[in-house]
Amino acid sequence: MSLGFEDSQALCLTPGGGLPRLLEIMRRLRDPETGCPWDIEQDFGSIAPYTIEEAYEVADAIEREAWDDLKGELGDLLLQTIYHTQMSAEEGRYDFHDVAEAIAQKMVDRHPHVFGAESRNKSAEQQTRDWEVQKAAEREKRGEAGVLDGVALGLPALLRAMKLQKRAARVGFDWPDDSHVLAKIEEESRELREARDTLGPEKTFEEFGDLLFVMANLARHWEIDPEAALRAANGKFTRRFAYIEAELAKRGKAPTDSDLTEMDALWDEAKLRER
Repeated sequence: MSLGFEDSQALCLTPGGGLPRLLEIMRRLRDPETGCPWDIEQDFGSIAPYTIEEAYEVADAIEREAWDDLKGELGDLLLQTIYHTQMSAEEGRYDFHDVAEAIAQKMVDRHPHVFGAESRNKSAEQQTRDWEVQKAAEREKRGEAGVLDGVALGLPALLRAMKLQKRAARVGFDWPDDSHVLAKIEEESRELREARDTLGPEKTFEEFGDLLFVMANLARHWEIDPEAALRAANGKFTRRFAYIEAELAKRGKAPTDSDLTEMDALWDEAKLRER
């Protein structure tokens, strides 16, 4: 039930209102007559990129162990859920409370060893298998009959590749060990070089994707998170290049005043300092 203006204003402006306060603030922002023009113009498609960005900023704060920042980033991510559910409520679909109830029920259903009569006396590995069986049953109930159905299109490409391969592996479509994956990487590398040399940009694009896909498969076999591994590589590159810039600055130079030989030598120095 919608609040009157005075009650709404009091709730929005009073600290300590918690989740009801935030929900009311979003309702007010989206009010077609008195809300914020920018917020009123938004739709699911325009907000989705912000949702993805906020999730990454949560992950970034965790990786940096910036716990004070994390509080703010979690709030930003929560706001995204509230934004989407407010728009859904305006269209008569469902509201925040329906979404919260749905996930609460899902957690109860997927944890019969906690909330039901099923025994807790099983390994985490067995619980993971049970979780996957439950998720498969939920997908079937939604009419997703294919093995790969339901793997979200909006996932980062490397993560989606991992999930697609994991699904296929469950039904036996997988190499028995990593030696086959390593051999496939060598094969795809050869095909990429061939495409670059003789087959043109479209085929090179395709072969480059094939090589990344197989690299994701190797990550799955070795239980490496490829997104985390690439983030770590990005961080390492950033640190080492910052060292190059700092050392060049001591010489009164910028990277544009240097050359590859000098910068390569400084790169090697940066590597040695990290050992």
